[in-house]
Amino acid sequence: MPKEKSRKTDKAKSGAKQPAAKRRDVKHSDESGSSRRTLVIDVGGSGIKATLLNDLGKAVSERLRRDSPASGMPGAVMDIIIALANEFETFDRIAIGFPGVTINGIVKQAPNLAKEWQGFNIAEILQARLNKPVRVANDADVQGFGAIAGNGVELVVTLGTGVGTSLFMDGRLVPNLEIGNDKLRNAALQKVGKKRWNKRLIKFINRLEEIFHYTKLYIGGGNSKEVDVGLLPANVTIISNLNGLIGGIALWRDETAPISVPAQPVETTATGRPLAA
Repeated sequence: MPKEKSRKTDKAKSGAKQPAAKRRDVKHSDESGSSRRTLVIDVGGSGIKATLLNDLGKAVSERLRRDSPASGMPGAVMDIIIALANEFETFDRIAIGFPGVTINGIVKQAPNLAKEWQGFNIAEILQARLNKPVRVANDADVQGFGAIAGNGVELVVTLGTGVGTSLFMDGRLVPNLEIGNDKLRNAALQKVGKKRWNKRLIKFINRLEEIFHYTKLYIGGGNSKEVDVGLLPANVTIISNLNGLIGGIALWRDETAPISVPAQPVETTATGRPLAA
């Protein structure tokens, strides 16, 4: 699994060319024989992550991370995305997982960010600034693409600053599904503690089972590490946050040969406790 690094980007001196060593260079042809690279950005409430994938959904660079700006304003978030993109030597296209409802690259709502996001055209602005084609989807939808097997009814729940959800039927996405539970937000976890929060989670899971009769439920997000796995039903699995990046290749599925990306298993401690990526 590629190692994620978090570091501040040095500002280049005025008029000076940034040294090549500062950028994350990627071979023009990896071992799979695929040369096309997709820059995938996962925008979260606490962190923004980036990596490069080949057409098979395999990471061909290290992962980078920056803290999300406290303001949550569009300009501040976009500046971080641009800075991350500039860390990589070359890429052909961009996929963005965004924490809110997006339609045709335009934000309709972003409950965990600033209100100024409403109506903001992420795809158009990024395409103009980076001169690369851009596609955007809800972050839970992207994570779902990275986790699902593509069989039956599969549901994904992401637990972090907020609660995201995505629903798939035989691998086909029902986009922008918003059935999160405010009582499972990070603020609620900090207020009531893990024991009570886990009881709420199991109640939520049981309710989802009653509504969707899902084949499989996947739980990801930064707070997935707080889940008491001993309470989970057999058809519920904790997944790595890496899926929020590798699922980005699915946004360009119509231009790639593979139709699925294998889910990344979550890392665990010696006692079997999940470690969130």
